[in-house]
Amino acid sequence: MDALDAAIKKCGADAFVLYASSDDADMRYLTRVIMHDPFVFFKRTKQPGTIITSQMEAERASRESPAAVITRTQAGLPDIMKKVKNPWKATAQMIAGQTGEKILVSPTFPAALVRALEERATVIVDDGTVEQMRAIKTKEEIRLIKNVQKKTECAMELGIFLIRNARVKKGLLYRDGKPLTSISVRTAMQTQLMDAGCRAAETIVSCGLDTALPHAIGTGHLLEGEPIVIDIFPKDEETGYFADMTRTVSKGEPDQRIVEMYNAVKDAQALAMSRIRAGVPGSEVHQSVVDLFKERGYESNTTGFVHNLGHGVGLQVHELPTLGPAGRPLKAGHVITIEPGLYYTGIGGVRLEDLGAVTTRGFSNFTSFPEELIV
Repeated sequence: MDALDAAIKKCGADAFVLYASSDDADMRYLTRVIMHDPFVFFKRTKQPGTIITSQMEAERASRESPAAVITRTQAGLPDIMKKVKNPWKATAQMIAGQTGEKILVSPTFPAALVRALEERATVIVDDGTVEQMRAIKTKEEIRLIKNVQKKTECAMELGIFLIRNARVKKGLLYRDGKPLTSISVRTAMQTQLMDAGCRAAETIVSCGLDTALPHAIGTGHLLEGEPIVIDIFPKDEETGYFADMTRTVSKGEPDQRIVEMYNAVKDAQALAMSRIRAGVPGSEVHQSVVDLFKERGYESNTTGFVHNLGHGVGLQVHELPTLGPAGRPLKAGHVITIEPGLYYTGIGGVRLEDLGAVTTRGFSNFTSFPEELIV
């Protein structure tokens, strides 16, 4: 919590305050408790954080969270609400009574609560201190992410198994006499992940010309000799941590242009991995991939390589750091994806994505699943 203490001191605040449910990654990180209704977390310098919650949740929060816990009754909310009928103003009065006259709030703090607090205190909006704290993973966090990645690879193995073992009839894929579709492969993978304690939503299984759209989720019959992009990013239900990986495969030989794109993307991924280490700017690694693609004849404008090279993964599937034009120096403990891709309307797309950690020596890849275009 040293970074949060430093942020509080820097602006001369009495405390840092966050108001959100545990669906907010910062709140989950600071409290380690799951509550789907919004609650209050505050922290003064050199003191542990404190949760203010309902009586119903207080005992459970005390068991699950390293933060101290007080109830809304103990914080005076019922008495306040006898005089203050507006719930935002009542909550603001409760917070101010616990924290002081100058409050540092998270960037996601509700605007209505900020306005109510400003009637009682000076409010300063933080510039993302907790988000930056979350970007550096502990050994335990890395262990948890690796665990989700193993489950993700098992789901990917299932999806590709279904494609590899499908029967082909008039250019269409079938399994057990039924059409093999984007939906059926997605459902099989997501069901397996659910059984493994993970929640997977919007898993991408796109095929053919749809693969030219990087985040097209995919629909319809899977086709022979066409690129199939599978992108899985599940969340572990118990820990809240994500993993993320992508493979591109084809049942049978695809168009030569897809083969050439695949080889370029694979080489770009290998190049990026060789460049990554603590201290190297994410923008520099991204640019090296842009340059490689340009040398191979793939420009990065409205087509081609149209997204960042990678992103951080943790309690959010997309978080700091960034491997793109705005990417700052990488730090040891960053957990990142490396996912170059090429996309062309009328041809299709290719993307490969691995997950791993930045170290002082390089890139520690968590992903062991093979990369193979033709299955």
